Amino acid sequence: MTLPLKKVMEILEKHSDLEKDLSGTNLDNKSYAQKSKQYSDLSEIIHYALEFSNFDKNKKDLEKIITDNDSEKDIKELAKLELEDLKKQHIENENKLKIFLLPKDEADAKNAILEIRAGTGGLEASLFASDLFKMYEKVCNKKKWKLEVISLSKSDAGGLKEVIASIKGKNIYSSLKYESGVHRVQRVPDTETQGRVHTSAATVAVLPEAEEVDVKIEDKDLRIDVFRSSGPGGQSVNTTDSAVRVTHIPSGIVVSQQDEKSQIRNREKALKILRSRLYEFERKKIDDQRSKDRKSKIGSGDRSERIRTYNFPQGRVTDHRINLTLHKLEEFMQGEIFDSVIENLELQAQEEQLKSLN
Repeated sequence: MTLPLKKVMEILEKHSDLEKDLSGTNLDNKSYAQKSKQYSDLSEIIHYALEFSNFDKNKKDLEKIITDNDSEKDIKELAKLELEDLKKQHIENENKLKIFLLPKDEADAKNAILEIRAGTGGLEASLFASDLFKMYEKVCNKKKWKLEVISLSKSDAGGLKEVIASIKGKNIYSSLKYESGVHRVQRVPDTETQGRVHTSAATVAVLPEAEEVDVKIEDKDLRIDVFRSSGPGGQSVNTTDSAVRVTHIPSGIVVSQQDEKSQIRNREKALKILRSRLYEFERKKIDDQRSKDRKSKIGSGDRSERIRTYNFPQGRVTDHRINLTLHKLEEFMQGEIFDSVIENLELQAQEEQLKSLN
């Protein structure tokens, strides 16, 4: 699909109008902040918009030189080379502008709730869930993101049955949303005497962290049960009814929380998780309505979808959505090459969106 020049001229006009508004003195603090953000976003793309808008004029000027009988041969050759570069640059500018004009996901700038659960594979699955969580911890450390554990349930031998954490920073959800799905591991367990490779799995869910303004929860829609904490995380508080189970009656979503000694604190944590699950539940309903015909599943958060395989004997990690295999599993588990995989997923998602605009 060719990008209409009119769309690009609208970008240039909007940028110019915002510049005038921001240089004036009639804006309150809220309006100034909003317009500054819009101006900053447009400034990232304005160079490409200017080049795109001047393409036809520059193209005609070069073609005139090439077809002019009075032009010297060397000048004509230079003009031909310049015209080739101009056309290539025009395609790049158009692609950058198309991506900029794609509908933005309002949740991209939000913090995230990360949920990891051991899947099929027993003890080995729980050990892999623990390894995945350590990997995300390392990614957070490298990026200076703040990770806070909300709840954690351990298994034997240092594994994790389940862990839920909050991750805060800049544009967290946009960076982590492609992690939702089934992560499969192939490796030889420490307890395997015959050296056989076992396959197990863990599920990952990444939800945008919802604020109270995003999701309004009515008290009448909640059923809150309290019970005695038990097991890992609750061993020191199992003499009181401090654990909380919150059921959102309209959706049927249930959240249990028992990590804290305080019933009030457990209730706060449970509501935080519930709010994010409800927010994602509503987002998915809207997205499903909009994209029934969309073939790509990237970013859908479908937890039944196997998205990645970690093969330890061969030292490789494969992302099945983009058919990308990297023989750098150790680096990946250390959080070293996480960004390169995410960038490839983002590119594929953008390409699918661009196709849907045609």
